[in-house]
Amino acid sequence: MPKPEGYNRIDLPGHEYTYLADTFPYMFEHSVHAEISADTSWLHEPYWINIYYPGIDASINISYKPVYQNADTLYGLLNDAFKLTSKHLIKAYAIDESILKTPNGKTAIVAELEGEVPSQFQFFITDSVHHFLRGALYFNTATKNDSLAPSIAYVKKDIIHLLNTLEWKHSGDYFYSQ
Repeated sequence: MPKPEGYNRIDLPGHEYTYLADTFPYMFEHSVHAEISADTSWLHEPYWINIYYPGIDASINISYKPVYQNADTLYGLLNDAFKLTSKHLIKAYAIDESILKTPNGKTAIVAELEGEVPSQFQFFITDSVHHFLRGALYFNTATKNDSLAPSIAYVKKDIIHLLNTLEWKHSGDYFYSQ
């Protein structure tokens, strides 16, 4: 008798963190088990990075935009963030958005997506004046999300740690061009 298909065994390392290189307008702690690389997509911009987990073939894509103390710019960035998340409604059977208050007083919006979606966890955080940071988790596999659940939970914990340790650098430390 053939045996039913099983789940792959996933051995995940413990959570250990290190600081991001000091070359960005933001700073946070990220997993020592992940590799940081510049975003090389066709639409990348300065300070966009990928946090790649080679052991589970997953990436957190981080995009950063300056706000320029402009309410219209902020509104556009917020609108884009919600639109990018809502694009997953085709396959998602639930999107649970919540507000995360960090220990250092920042507020982030996190969205957990359920179903066979390409991105299971997304977030954004802003100071509303100078900085806007958005992130999305992607797995580079066709494996169903129920099988990925331990890996999703593992990276989600790292993302929450990233948000809890996020610090903005002063806008005067960087040259922003419009």
